[in-house]
Amino acid sequence: MSAKHPIVAITGSSGAGTTTTTNAIKHIFRALDINAAFIEGDSFHRYTRPEMDKKIREAEQQGRHISYFGREANDFEALESLFANYGETGNGKVRRYLHTFDEAVPYNQLPGTFTPWQELEQGTDLMFYEGLHGGVADEDYDVAKHVDLLIGMVPIINLEWIQKLIRDTSERGHSREAVMGSIIRSMDDYINHITPQFSRTHINFQRVPTVDTSNPFSAKDIPSLDESFVVIRFRGIDDVDFPYFLQMIEGSFMSRMNTLVVPGGKMGLAMELLLTPLIKDLLVKKRALEHLAPVDLPI
Repeated sequence: MSAKHPIVAITGSSGAGTTTTTNAIKHIFRALDINAAFIEGDSFHRYTRPEMDKKIREAEQQGRHISYFGREANDFEALESLFANYGETGNGKVRRYLHTFDEAVPYNQLPGTFTPWQELEQGTDLMFYEGLHGGVADEDYDVAKHVDLLIGMVPIINLEWIQKLIRDTSERGHSREAVMGSIIRSMDDYINHITPQFSRTHINFQRVPTVDTSNPFSAKDIPSLDESFVVIRFRGIDDVDFPYFLQMIEGSFMSRMNTLVVPGGKMGLAMELLLTPLIKDLLVKKRALEHLAPVDLPI
């Protein structure tokens, strides 16, 4: 962790809804006039899409599985190095993984490839990571320890699969069979690399649908936010003003001493109410360390 160069990370599986959370975070950044360095987790994949397809075929021939969830397909050491370097100096190098033709065309590249590495913008207020591995840790690496505010997006597994199936078939051009195969291949890595992160997060947002998702592979649409509740768990955060949140978020209630439940339609509001003071506090501490005059940040 670094008070002078703080890091905020959203971590969650593919299809978990991290993009929705990122939009709420960006709104908070605009409200607080924060200049953030944005990091996409997919940029730390080891392989381009054609290279990954080849690795998958090779692994299958050897009776193994490889997935984007696991260590073999990702450079966790490089990710930790970026986090450590940014926390110490405010600097680092980034690139993008181009998922679609629309993303790739401006770079005159093909989808499934990487842009060149380039230096981060100088003088950013904090770094913001969104991806699969913002909280990974093992004996050889520990990304989570460098994160000042770690947020987990964790829909129940059937909802996660529905979101992934519909997104990857409609937006990324994959077949339903290919997406289902990806889910099966990735299960070991999901258990060993994805789920343990959510015991390290400071806040988890878990969306729970109130409609039948028993067979996610036959779903034709994604349950709406209004057809869900969001379970919000806090860990290691002191002085959470639960009475205030209960008053501000209609229909909310507490299921445990550290757990707030809100209607799904209020998820965006809940995120902004809960995360704004935490992010604001990171900026106050940063500016105090920089020996700047006190700044009255927007609320």
